[in-house]
Amino acid sequence: MTQKSKLNNSGAVAPELLVLMRLKAKNYITIMKSNVPVRYSIKKTDKDTLLKWYYLMFLGRTLDERAPNYLKQAIGWSYHAPAAGHDGIQLAIGQVFRKNKDHLFPYYRDLVTVVSAGMTAEEIILNGISKDADVAGGGRHMSNHFAKPSWNIHNVSSCTGNHTLHASGLGRALKTYEEKDAVVISSQGESSVSEGYVYEAINGASNEQLPVVFVFQDNGYGISVPKEDQTANRKVAKNFGGFKNLRIIYCNGKDVFDSMNAMTEAVEWTKKEQKPSIVQANCVRIGSHSNSDRHELYRDENELSYVKEYDPLAKFKRMLLRYKRATEEELKEIEDRVAQEVKAAHKAGMAAPHPSPESIFDFVVPEPYPAAKYPDGLHSHEGDKKKLIEALNETLKAEFHHNPHTYIWGQDVANKDKGGIFNVTKGMQHEFGKRRVFNAPIAEDFIMGTANGMSRFNKDIRIVVEGAEFADYFWPAMEQFVETTHEYWRTKGQYSPNITVRLASGGYIGGGLYHSQTIEGALTTFPGVRVVYPSFADDAAGLLRTAIRSEGLTLFLEPKALYNSPKAATPFPDDFEVPFGKARIRRAGSDMTMITYGNATHFCLEAAEILAKEGIADIEVLDLRSLSPLDTEAIVNSVRKTARAMIVHEDKVFGGFGGEVAATIADIAFEYLDAPIKRVGSTYTPVGFNRILEAAILPNTDKILKAAKELLQY
Repeated sequence: MTQKSKLNNSGAVAPELLVLMRLKAKNYITIMKSNVPVRYSIKKTDKDTLLKWYYLMFLGRTLDERAPNYLKQAIGWSYHAPAAGHDGIQLAIGQVFRKNKDHLFPYYRDLVTVVSAGMTAEEIILNGISKDADVAGGGRHMSNHFAKPSWNIHNVSSCTGNHTLHASGLGRALKTYEEKDAVVISSQGESSVSEGYVYEAINGASNEQLPVVFVFQDNGYGISVPKEDQTANRKVAKNFGGFKNLRIIYCNGKDVFDSMNAMTEAVEWTKKEQKPSIVQANCVRIGSHSNSDRHELYRDENELSYVKEYDPLAKFKRMLLRYKRATEEELKEIEDRVAQEVKAAHKAGMAAPHPSPESIFDFVVPEPYPAAKYPDGLHSHEGDKKKLIEALNETLKAEFHHNPHTYIWGQDVANKDKGGIFNVTKGMQHEFGKRRVFNAPIAEDFIMGTANGMSRFNKDIRIVVEGAEFADYFWPAMEQFVETTHEYWRTKGQYSPNITVRLASGGYIGGGLYHSQTIEGALTTFPGVRVVYPSFADDAAGLLRTAIRSEGLTLFLEPKALYNSPKAATPFPDDFEVPFGKARIRRAGSDMTMITYGNATHFCLEAAEILAKEGIADIEVLDLRSLSPLDTEAIVNSVRKTARAMIVHEDKVFGGFGGEVAATIADIAFEYLDAPIKRVGSTYTPVGFNRILEAAILPNTDKILKAAKELLQY
């Protein structure tokens, strides 16, 4: 455009130019070239490669445009986030990815990415209409969440950007196992970079120098919210500009060649330097955010018209013809071939079976380690008593010797003379080295999320994390905890997070708020995780061994008030194992059953002995040990014998885990009861710091005695 053509007859700037200037100023359209070596261009790239790229882009676009039709016909694809406008960078991501070598975390808009990586039209459609043959997870997760775990294309969730932590964890695995010819690629929209765990992931990858390429596909919007309302820097990658060991590359994601040059450089540099990189690719979003969004409500006609002008597929086609690298006939032949492929894929997808309703119970949690040496979780070992903290420390060390692919990290866990706040991991880094035992930042999401990622690398890997210094501080990790509980089910058993999460739980230490709370009532509501809570040293050792050796996620709650308590000290064999879902009768009795766990077990035993000495009753104390799975059989058998049930735990009565136990008894053992089910626990308040307040809130022996006598008199 000449200077003269920019003006209308009155000398003013032409309206179309004003619109373009306005769009550029608002960052809807940014023309940017990456400052990297030019390996690919319309003239340099061989014709076969150019035609292959056109085929992949046209196939992706055809599927992208076809997706809404399935929803209109009520066939499926009820969620679809169009890839149109992101085609250039997505082609490049898929082309640099090497299946079964690299690892790829695509996000929900990455349709062209996975097509470029090699996924077929049939695989895309099977995912879109949620059929059982969907390679991502058999229709168990939202459509448009493409994955192929057998190729290292990982299944990610709808929580935007959370997979960056998994990518960093896998990068840690590549570094640990010296896989220097591989990288992890994590792709996402620029708006998800506002999530805190994205910062944690990139900070961690930079600090640890991990081979991860983070791709920001920037289309200027987070659903309907423009970028200027979300981030201080127009280019969100600049938010990380001060990070050490991190390279940032900017490119025009609408341009195939600039995208290929940028991604190739990022991957090669990351491999060579063994450090992370960011590729920020400026794109356009041609359509709405998704099929539940109407972009006409917040984008005017001028903007919609101009973003269409920057369609990467149309631009690439024009270049192929303009530079005579392909003929109209050749491109038409490709387009016809794609049409036939998609037609055949549709036919196959429609004929494929839906998941069966019965399959919902498959792949909730993997089969645990069988604990065959001690099938009932009982032993007769005699010897010196060991404290609960000694049991944990010794078992951790034994399991690290047993399996060289065992790792542990958390806050303060790896100092020379200190192992966590309570010294559970004391001496472990000295014995096993910094590669297997190391400290984590105060970032619980990072601790949990990188465990999820690293465990993906090898099925032999077993990870133990101190999820937080106190269970009360685990809440920042909850999103990643929930994510991890879903993984095995969501992937239809293709990935199991083999992780044990240790949490110091409970009160009686004068810790007050955030140091004395119990949280198992909330955590047991999630399928896909086992939750255990020992009361004695032997059970702590046996359950920890079983947890570490098992596939799947286990939450291991440690009653910190019992770490050094003589009450919890016991002898136990060095190879002791406790199966999940096996309660233990700590005191046999006939008049009433006290069902308990953790700190409360000892109060129950004390109360039972007092009642026996006073000649009032013979109490059975059933230590659950395992909350999920729950030993329903042991509970019913005990209640059948005693005809009275009292549930005692440290957590609040209202909303506490005891409510589930009571409901179970009422459901399947009601006929055996001679009295109502009684519950004893904390008051419906936080735990106070002052010892007087703490005593008023938490259960104790006297409170249990009072409740037991009332129940016995019923």
